[in-house]
Amino acid sequence: MAKDKKLVEAITSMDSDFAQWYTDVVKKAELIDYTSVKGCMVIKPAGYAIWENIQKELDARFKATGVENVYLPMFIPESLLQKEKDHVEGFAPEVAWVTHGGLEPLQERMCVRPTSETLFCDFYAKEVQSYRDLPKVYNQWCSVVRWEKTTRPFLRSREFLWQEGHTAHATAEEAEARTIQMLNVYADFCEEVLAIPVIKGQKTDKEKFAGAEATYTIESLMHDGKALQSGTSHNFGDGFAKAFEIQYTDRDNQLQYVHQTSWGMTTRMIGAIIMVHGDDSGLVLPPRIAPVQVMVIPIAQHKEGVLDKAYAIRDELLAAGFQVKVDDSDKSPGWKFSEQEMKGIPVRIEIGPKDIEAGQAVIVRRDNREKTIVSLGELSQKLAEVLNAMQSEMLERARAHRDAHTYDVTAYEEFVKTLEEKPGFVRAMWCGDQACEDKIKEDTTATSRCMPFEQEKLSDTCICCGKPAKAMVYWGKAY
Repeated sequence: MAKDKKLVEAITSMDSDFAQWYTDVVKKAELIDYTSVKGCMVIKPAGYAIWENIQKELDARFKATGVENVYLPMFIPESLLQKEKDHVEGFAPEVAWVTHGGLEPLQERMCVRPTSETLFCDFYAKEVQSYRDLPKVYNQWCSVVRWEKTTRPFLRSREFLWQEGHTAHATAEEAEARTIQMLNVYADFCEEVLAIPVIKGQKTDKEKFAGAEATYTIESLMHDGKALQSGTSHNFGDGFAKAFEIQYTDRDNQLQYVHQTSWGMTTRMIGAIIMVHGDDSGLVLPPRIAPVQVMVIPIAQHKEGVLDKAYAIRDELLAAGFQVKVDDSDKSPGWKFSEQEMKGIPVRIEIGPKDIEAGQAVIVRRDNREKTIVSLGELSQKLAEVLNAMQSEMLERARAHRDAHTYDVTAYEEFVKTLEEKPGFVRAMWCGDQACEDKIKEDTTATSRCMPFEQEKLSDTCICCGKPAKAMVYWGKAY
């Protein structure tokens, strides 16, 4: 048993050092590895399989709303990037530049895309001529590069994977409706598939996307009480259209500017899954996103008939639509249990000679270690019940944790103290003045996470300056 413990002992306790715990989990669960390219990582098969499931789920949801996938170049000429002043200023510190093609200097340097608004605008300026050409509802799956100074696996790296939707519409109302629609797609995906509860709301002007009229966000709370921006949806109005001359002829034969949106979600959601659901034994994957939902572990597999029965269970469950593997390695059962727990596989099924004789198997949940003895004839049905219960209970536990770490405050001294001593969201009123946001960040390092759509009046005055309040805001320290 001493050997079996070593796998888990290699993980730092999350309560003693959450940052180190996180790094230990992504390494020991074999999700990523570091590379010789500073600030970039290898996403290993176990990690990439989670991203593939995220892609699959999101892509289906996008297409159900009429989205089509496209692919645009990864290079953006500097002159194109310069066309929208606010946008280029917002991204300037993070842009990576290409100055040579082979041995020859380029006539115009090009950036490696940090995001693709300008490319889509250039494309739409040629593609859109008439109201009949609208709307354009496109998305691309790609990587982007942002030259971050400090990096962490999945949460912040210089190259990361994401999807970026870019749409063009005839009216402001259509653009706003699409912006909110895609935010709701993200929120539903997080709660229904990732078992991560979110707060939906609008970013302040200080925190909104460079060049946007309005940015909407879903914010989630990690186990350590820090917030994570989990998906954003931006309404660009006609600002980009005017900069790039994206016009169309309306039904009255008048020239009009299009109204645009952009929305994105990234591989940082894998980090969110780890930090919301993980424990001191490693990763805990919600069943609906897990690449492997069930690991069948034969006990005393050297004995006649045990491996055959394990394979038969696998085949039966695969046929029933579950994602299943058998651990038929020569490791001890205790080591296999630790490894299954480390990798976050939602359920293991234990089957040994005594189980076979009794016509049963043991189902063990990863999240709470609950064991259920099930007859082999009911295994498929019972497994579905266990996985569904686990999925819903993981969401409820995450919601209970978030709610228990959300605090309402009406006095500034208490506000600062709460942010210092109680990790989590702090809800407080705000006057709408950026000077107060700046002071709060200076005093606490916390930022405004969002102005939730579901507003509550906690008091009449701003938490910072005492002037009349305009909105209730979620504040917090964030990744």
